[in-house]
Amino acid sequence: MDGHYPFELPPLPYSYHALEPYIDSETMRLHHDKHFGAYVENLNRALEKLPAYHHWPLTRLIRENGGLPFQLQTAVWNNAGGVYNHDLYFRILGKPGEKSAPGPLSKAIETAYGSFENFEEHLKQSALSQFGSGYAWLVSDRRGRLKIVTTLNQGTPLPRGFHPILLVDVWEHAYYLRYRNRRAEYLDAFFHVLNYTEAENNYLACITRPSGNKTTKTRSE
Repeated sequence: MDGHYPFELPPLPYSYHALEPYIDSETMRLHHDKHFGAYVENLNRALEKLPAYHHWPLTRLIRENGGLPFQLQTAVWNNAGGVYNHDLYFRILGKPGEKSAPGPLSKAIETAYGSFENFEEHLKQSALSQFGSGYAWLVSDRRGRLKIVTTLNQGTPLPRGFHPILLVDVWEHAYYLRYRNRRAEYLDAFFHVLNYTEAENNYLACITRPSGNKTTKTRSE
């Protein structure tokens, strides 16, 4: 998603029960319709009376947050991040057992981490170490080199110049109905529904995009 105001809640790319038994349908309804939907509504509300920014795409609102009017920065940072992060999260999930064919992302993961198993363990440990709410990400730099990073709350890696490949949501609303405080169990389940085909598409978009983006003023997390 990189549209502009007014933003709309995209439909879930699959049915609410498609990720069973790993992520339950009630969690999917609440997470997508209520939580994701609230970020969309709140972002539109924050921008409603500021038409000068209605043409700014979502990623610009995040990357150039520090250039917005001061009274708008926090609301846009939180809600634009919430829209971006949730859009990516729901897109990189899919039906259990769907794996992509080997491609550039597979090779990059094996180069960086030795194997998919090692990568998934590194991502899991990063997600476990994230104190409170936030995300663990697999990102790429402009040369296609991979890195695992974490962000607090609704922060994103965009202001740091990284291209997101995939992420795991460790806000409690993403897993608490089924897993309660057992974050590690949720993370093990997450890898059963991780759509590596979509992650591969994100990586290909990164390594084929033009370079030379200008440095912009950003808000630190």
